[in-house]
Amino acid sequence: QVQLVESGGGLVQAGGSLRLSCAASGRTFSMYRMGWFRQAPGKGREFVAAISRTGANTKYADSVKGRFTISRDNAKNTVYLQMNSLTPEDTAVYYCAASYSIVDSTSITGYDYWGQGTQVTVSS
Repeated sequence: QVQLVESGGGLVQAGGSLRLSCAASGRTFSMYRMGWFRQAPGKGREFVAAISRTGANTKYADSVKGRFTISRDNAKNTVYLQMNSLTPEDTAVYYCAASYSIVDSTSITGYDYWGQGTQVTVSS
């Protein structure tokens, strides 16, 4: 069992930056692939970024590539999402998720555990 708690969301102006954190419980954090997803009002949940167990491999949605960076610190049981050059289109609730055996890291259905989400609002 893994519990995930996101933090770091808030209100920021367009062009600004935020860093989201997701703290995981348990001693097996390094065994999980981690992902970030987001859900804007009236829209479905969409993939943002994913990272492998060691952090050596990452994947990004085209819409955030070059602006967002996912990273993890296994010693701190934490995964991060650094978000730069934010636009109003990035406004959403951001969720982190953990998967023990996912094949497609962009797929929502492949993740076993989810956090409660943190709101990111980007004003124009």
